Formats: sequence, structure tokens, C-alpha cells
Amino acid sequence: MGAPKGNKFWKLRSKHGRDKLFKSPTMLMNAAIEYFQWCDNNPWIREETTTKPNGIEHKQIPTARPYTLSGLCIYLGVNTGYFKDFKNTKDFEKKGFSTVYTRIEEIIYTQKFEGAAVGVFNANIIARDLGLRDNQDIDIKSDGKSISPTVVAQSEEQQKRIDNLLKNFDNE
Repeated sequence: MGAPKGNKFWKLRSKHGRDKLFKSPTMLMNAAIEYFQWCDNNPWIREETTTKPNGIEHKQIPTARPYTLSGLCIYLGVNTGYFKDFKNTKDFEKKGFSTVYTRIEEIIYTQKFEGAAVGVFNANIIARDLGLRDNQDIDIKSDGKSISPTVVAQSEEQQKRIDNLLKNFDNE
């Protein structure tokens, strides 16, 4: 059974809403630095197996862990929606959180980009994550005008079929 209508139970609360996770931009930056240190101190372990004349050898190779915003959120015990909502609060710009948040994003971007550039991280995965792509638009022009392919028929019957195909293509 629910609470009776018109109740004032909400007034009995000692506080309303959730406490702020970070009271200052410095606290946010320190928490991010702590996460970055944790990533550096806790690399992924890659298993490598090699065959030797005297048997099989197993090696555990520490591999760098890329910094991510979702990893930071997990480390802080929040979700990515927390930061999206936080960016829309009046404190975000007013108290200088914007500068710190931008700095954190730049550190994450740079660490992933440079790690991929030197071969520590898979370049294809990092490029997709960072939204990098190589666009090449090829537009062939002659005297500033686009060139359209020309089809020359060998017979009158072939020309009729080409005209019919083009007519059907234009109608689609």
C-alpha cells in the first residue's frame, strides 16, 4: 500500500538530492590523475607462447592500458550519463569544471592517439574510437565540368537496350 495522498513525508528527509561527487575542479582533476596512475600501474597482461627446442615457453607481457572516459567513470563509481548531466549544470562553467573536464578529455585522446601511433595500441580500433577516418573524394572534371561516362552501342539493337535500361534507371 502506498503513502496516503497529501502526505508530507518528503519534509522529514535530512537532505534532498545526491551529494556532489566533486566540490571543486581540483578534486575532479586529482581523481582523474589517480585513475591515470591506476591505469599505468595495472597494465593488461598479454600471454605469449613460443616453442623452444626444450619445450613450450609461456611469457606474460605487460601491455599498456588505454585511458578511457568510460574507464574513468567506472573507476569513480559513476556512469557516463553523470558527466553528460554534469556538463549541463550551472556549476560546470561557473566554477571552472569545464576547463578541467576538457583537459581530462585531451589527456585521454592524446594517450590513445600517441599509443596507437607508436604501435602500443591497435591503430584501427583507436582510430575508430577517436572518430578518425581517411576521406578521399574523387571527382573527375574537365574544364570545371563533371565528366559523365559515355556508352557507345555497336548496333541499333544494342542502342535500344541501352536506352531502355537508362529509361528504367531514370524512373527508379
